[in-house]
Amino acid sequence: MDVEHLLLLRELAERGSVTAVAQATHRTPSAVSQQLRTAQRHAGMALVEPDGRGLRLTEAGLLLARGGVEVASALARVESDWRAFRDGPGGEVRIAALPSAATFLLPAVQRAAAEVGLVLRVQDDDVAEADFAALAADHDLVIGHSVAGPRPAGSEGLVATPLAREPLDVALAAGHPLAAKARLRVRDVVDQEWIGVPAGYPFDTVLAAIEHEAGVPLRVTQRVRDNRLVEALVSSSRLLAVLPRFTTPVAPPGADGVVLRPLVGVRADRFVTALARPDRAQRAAVRHTLDLLRTAAAEVSRRHHAPPC
Repeated sequence: MDVEHLLLLRELAERGSVTAVAQATHRTPSAVSQQLRTAQRHAGMALVEPDGRGLRLTEAGLLLARGGVEVASALARVESDWRAFRDGPGGEVRIAALPSAATFLLPAVQRAAAEVGLVLRVQDDDVAEADFAALAADHDLVIGHSVAGPRPAGSEGLVATPLAREPLDVALAAGHPLAAKARLRVRDVVDQEWIGVPAGYPFDTVLAAIEHEAGVPLRVTQRVRDNRLVEALVSSSRLLAVLPRFTTPVAPPGADGVVLRPLVGVRADRFVTALARPDRAQRAAVRHTLDLLRTAAAEVSRRHHAPPC
């Protein structure tokens, strides 16, 4: 059985189309189709079947695609052991990261990585929770988040490494009447005007929990993704928002700007998690980077008195 055929079927299972596989593997769609036909000929049965204008794997194809995952993991494990034996943990690690998580994790990780010859190639991606898993197809590590638990939605089949459990606080202007309170309850915030995030983004779950607890809808008048923009809008208004504790700059006592107040009575935190394909998680460079990420996350969590993952 040809290993390359198994790996090709694995790519088709994860990417969903011949065109996507061709782009990812730097081949033409016709070359991919030709290899699929060759794989079917060697297997002696149909591995793909028509699906609209594209192709999908048959049950036999899916079985071999799962085998492709196992083969890729085994090959990566051997390569990792060899690299560790020969060179140590150096190399290049491609990371796609949620910006608000990358901000508190990657500065320390990048410094430590450089000391052992690791090169980090970082791409910032602020996407809906269910879209982080797809980024693992083209990156060694994906740093995403979820409010439901340590594993973001849609990441089944990936190796998930919880890094931090970050409180999500209510952000408000320093001059807002509610800023006088040390912590806020649902009854304090239910009648306020809010800035939210687009549907499908984890912070929206906190607002939904407030609505569920109060039994009435909140007044969400704006929905934006960028935390820096939210800070600017909050600091100059009576609007409230949900922002992460670790990276939101707060105004010193007596100064204008944004302050954070913990919200009690509803679940208000997020899990920050690193995701990787099983084969890529075996690479020595990736394993070392994960160790650095865990160390950085533990230090930041300790400074902010955050709960464990």
